[in-house]
Amino acid sequence: MKSKTKQCQNCKIKFTIEPEDFEFYKKMDVPEPTWCPECRLQRRLAFRNERKLYKRKCNFSGREIFSMYSSKARVKIYNNDIWYSDKWDPIDYGREYNFNKPFFEQLKSIIKEVPLQSRPALNFVNSDYCMNAGNLKNCYLVFEADSSENCAYGEGLDYVKDSYDNYNLTKCELCYCSFMLINCYKTFFSSHCDDCQELIFCHDCIGCSNCFGCTNLRHKKYHIFNKPYTKEEYFKKLKEFNLGSFNNIEQLNKKVKDFWLKYPVKFIHGRKNVNVSGEYINNCKNVKNSYMIRYGENLRYCYAVRYQPSTKDCYDYSLFGLNVRFVYEIAVSGSGINNIRFCYQCWDGCHDIEHCIECSSSSNLFACVGLRHKQYCILNKQYTKEEYNKLVPKIKQHMNDMPYIDKKGRIYKYGEFFPIELSPFAYNETIANEYFPLTKEQALKQGYTWYDKPKPEYKATIKANDLSDHIKDIDNSILKEVIECSSSNCAGSTVYRIIPNELKFYQKQNIPLPRLCPDCRHRERIKQRNPMKLHHRQCMKKGCNIEFETTYASDRKEIVYCEKCYNREVG
Repeated sequence: MKSKTKQCQNCKIKFTIEPEDFEFYKKMDVPEPTWCPECRLQRRLAFRNERKLYKRKCNFSGREIFSMYSSKARVKIYNNDIWYSDKWDPIDYGREYNFNKPFFEQLKSIIKEVPLQSRPALNFVNSDYCMNAGNLKNCYLVFEADSSENCAYGEGLDYVKDSYDNYNLTKCELCYCSFMLINCYKTFFSSHCDDCQELIFCHDCIGCSNCFGCTNLRHKKYHIFNKPYTKEEYFKKLKEFNLGSFNNIEQLNKKVKDFWLKYPVKFIHGRKNVNVSGEYINNCKNVKNSYMIRYGENLRYCYAVRYQPSTKDCYDYSLFGLNVRFVYEIAVSGSGINNIRFCYQCWDGCHDIEHCIECSSSSNLFACVGLRHKQYCILNKQYTKEEYNKLVPKIKQHMNDMPYIDKKGRIYKYGEFFPIELSPFAYNETIANEYFPLTKEQALKQGYTWYDKPKPEYKATIKANDLSDHIKDIDNSILKEVIECSSSNCAGSTVYRIIPNELKFYQKQNIPLPRLCPDCRHRERIKQRNPMKLHHRQCMKKGCNIEFETTYASDRKEIVYCEKCYNREVG
């Protein structure tokens, strides 16, 4: 079959469906998409609240609990201990399919009725202010994490200890304000480093120790701005930097970033790959147009799929992976799932299910919410195998004969992920707004909802800009202060506090107090994250004609090399 060009029914931009895409759609028995890959991803991400945590009442007990759903969300929630218990049965909400109403209108109705779990939180110890995580101990405002301890203000943390203000760290300890580290110890203000210890302001270093302001180093120690020093000279110079001063850190940060731009970057962040395109891809084979993937094979248009055993043969899959096969247009699902389509938050071995939400350990479900250990159900109503297999094809035909049309006129026949209007989250509560930022007016115009944050519960007692410059001048009295964020366009609640363990960390590691609230610090960190858009470019090494797809746009300042030239330069 030849390639086919279509016009996205959402953004109206043309996109191409390749022959291998048609082969996958045939295997999955789904029609070709009507939305372009970017719009499909944005729609899925609009169902993912990654880090907005609220207090609201459990609809079962009436107790105030932590939830990823605000009180404005039109859903019922149960605290996790209730949701997983036998005190209620989601099958009780079952209803007959109505062939006089569009399919998604009926699904929208049952989503409002069946209670959802308050937040994904598994095996937490003293970590109440966290979610989308498992096996946390003594953590605070940590999200999308696993098996981490004594951490705060982090996202994407796996097996991390005693670390603060980080994004996407694996097997790290005593790290601060860093981005995408693997197996690092005591590494501050650094990014894209592996197997390193005691680095400060370093980028793309492997196997290094005691380095400052360096980039592209391999197995070096006692270097400052890529220049070697003796051990004695190194520590003397480090002391002169006076890193406990906030003003000095700000000045050094700018100097370091300018220095890094003098050295080449590889066109893709990734290692141990075969035939891949996208960004932040590692240990993968035949992964195309994807982003933040580990241990994947034969994937396309996927985002944030990781964990071993590997994930194979999937399209349009966002979060999270772990031994997954043959899924299409699903989000926040994984752990042994197979042959599922158009689902959200389904896990633990689900297979042969479609248009389901928060279902686990189940098979042969269609349009169900909250079911566990069930099979042959439609809209939470139990059927026999024969009845199920007879009714599902009729529903799919009905979806085509009577499609759901949203308020923007977009048509949803069989083959589409959930309409935007079914998301329980406002656009600015989701990670869609991180990758595809919109103003409130733009979001509402495109059919999303918007969450207007309330006024701060606490009034500031001190402005961040009035804090003492040096950490040595800070004592425990700061723990009583409510600090006003220094950002004029604050992403959070405009005020924040310093928690006791955080202060001890800053004092011990000689790090100045942050001037931004946690949300603004997160916003600053993810600016280091390359966008999800590929550009066709040529290697900038003189004499090299190799072309590639890269997330570095041509107007950026970085010197972008192909892999061969980069490896030759870096060693």
